[in-house]
Amino acid sequence: MVKLNKIYTRTGDKGTTALGDGTRLSKHALRIEAYGSVDEANAAIGLARLNADSELDAMLARIQNDLFDVGADLCVPESAKPAEGALRVIPSQVDRLEQEIDRMNAQLEPLRSFVLPGGSATAAHLHLARTIVRRAERLMVALAESEPVGEVALRYINRLSDHLFVAARFANVGAGGDVLWVPGANR
Repeated sequence: MVKLNKIYTRTGDKGTTALGDGTRLSKHALRIEAYGSVDEANAAIGLARLNADSELDAMLARIQNDLFDVGADLCVPESAKPAEGALRVIPSQVDRLEQEIDRMNAQLEPLRSFVLPGGSATAAHLHLARTIVRRAERLMVALAESEPVGEVALRYINRLSDHLFVAARFANVGAGGDVLWVPGANR
């Protein structure tokens, strides 16, 4: 378990930060950008939880914990010699997202158009979180082109954006439904 007695360490004052394996990287390194975006998505999900019903709130609480797992996975790079005790995202976490997506989606009307981000406050925050997750995914994919990145963590982050989209639609069911794009409506 993590124990934090002192919040500031001064070790990053020159623009570097330590990974879980002790390696120091620039704070703008792609790996740091990737897990920074995961952290940002987690904060946006926290905002969405403020107005979520209990069922959705429970799903989002699990996701927030999982996002710390994704961050931990990214914080200790995969290598030929696995780091002992490194936390990795596992397939059952992806499976749970898929099951939740299917359960929520079964209660939704089929889409007739693209969905505009909005509707209820919960849905709007979930759409914001979804776009941040998409950025995290782009950064993780870019990182994977030059360094090892956990395959399951990549699958999780990809599935999470789908989950957040469906969750936003699910949150709008009792709030008047989806806000649909009307092509050329303002011409």
